[in-house]
Order: sequence, then structure tokens, then C-alpha cells
Amino acid sequence: MDNLQRLQQIRIILSHTSHPGNIGATARAMKTMGLDCLYLINPKSFPDAEASARAASANDLLERAVVCQNLDDALQHTILTAAVTARPRELSLEVLDAREGAKELLRYAHRPVAFLFGRESAGLTSEEVSKCQIIIHIPANPAYPSLNLANAVQIITYELRMAAREDAMQGEVTTQPASFNEIESLYLHLEQLMIASNFLDPRRPKLLMQRIRRLFARARLEAEEVQILRGLLASLEKYWKHTR
Repeated sequence: MDNLQRLQQIRIILSHTSHPGNIGATARAMKTMGLDCLYLINPKSFPDAEASARAASANDLLERAVVCQNLDDALQHTILTAAVTARPRELSLEVLDAREGAKELLRYAHRPVAFLFGRESAGLTSEEVSKCQIIIHIPANPAYPSLNLANAVQIITYELRMAAREDAMQGEVTTQPASFNEIESLYLHLEQLMIASNFLDPRRPKLLMQRIRRLFARARLEAEEVQILRGLLASLEKYWKHTR
């Protein structure tokens, strides 16, 4: 798979978009840079005539757009997701600028990867960011850092295309990273055992699971490593049940 073909593995995900015009403008921004995989999570209005008008000649992307009820559905089978946000986070993931982030996700784009964009008014929630592995920040005027949603998508897709035009992929990932589904199953298994062992109080979870997610996000687990961890947890669970 050559670099430009990798662009077809990249999902642009818009979460809870309020203005249908931004969806259309996003489709146009994507098509100009060779991306065509658009996911929408609970858009306020879609399909919509304003979205079609703003899409110009990119209505085919709107017709193929995947509408999801939640973020988990939109991230099915992805192996790496970047949250595009300017808001500081209490438990921050690795933060890259748009250029670095585009190159990083393109390295993994032999399988589906994603860029996640939030609401026009409030951006991404902390829960949404916790489902991602890295944060991408678009450097802007600190006195006025606000970017229109479609403009932010255009910047990211431009950087992706520039990265894809490089003669050779530097540091291409050849291992098999764990998928979103595999990682989420690991988190669920781990959380269940922590609750059962009284290590985690579900009534006062604090930030424990967020810290666990951040730890594994830095590790970029491979599929085989997740299998090892799941096997270890299953063995400990079995041993614990027999010794009670």
C-alpha cells in the first residue's frame, strides 16, 4: 500500500455536530485532500440541504457518511485515534502538533485510524478523549485560538496529504497493533477484576480508569500483547475464585 492509498484508511469523525453546514464543508475539505471516510456521531441535522450546499462537489462523501449513535461504534476496528483539541486536560495523553500527528497516524494507516473532532461550542468531552491514544493540537494565535470546525479538518487533511506525498514512509509500523475493540475489552476485563477485588470502588472511581487508559495509550499495545494480558487476567481471576 503506497502512501496516498493510506489516506483511504483514515476516518474523520465529527462528534455531535450542531451546524449541518460544517458537515458539508468538512466533506469538501476531505475530498480536496483525497480522504473519503466520514463518520458522524449524533449530528443535530443530517441529511440536510445546507450540508449538501456546502459540500459542493463532495456530496458523494455525504452519501457514504456513516452515522453512529456513539463513539464506540465510530471507532470499531481502528488501531489508533487522535483527539483534535486545544483544551488542556488534567490527565493529558501524548500531545503532537498537526504536522507531527499527521505523520504519526499515517504510519499506522495500513489499517483504519481516526481523527476525532468535537462539538463546535464545547469541543470534545474528557470521556471522548479517554478513548483516544494521542492528542493533536493545531498551533494558533494564543490570543484567539478558536478555529472553525471545517477549517480545523482542512488543516489536518492538508498535513496528511503532505505527509503522504513524501517519497518514503519513515518508520512505517509493521507490527499488528491492537484494535479499539481489543483494547476496550481489556479495559472492561481489568475494571471488572479491580471492582471484584475491591481495588476499585465504582461509587468513587476518581481518575483510576483514566490513568489506566493513559498508561496503555502510551504503550501502543500490539494484538498479541493484549492477548497475553487478557490471559493473565483470566488466570488470576480463576486462581482468586478457587482460593476464596
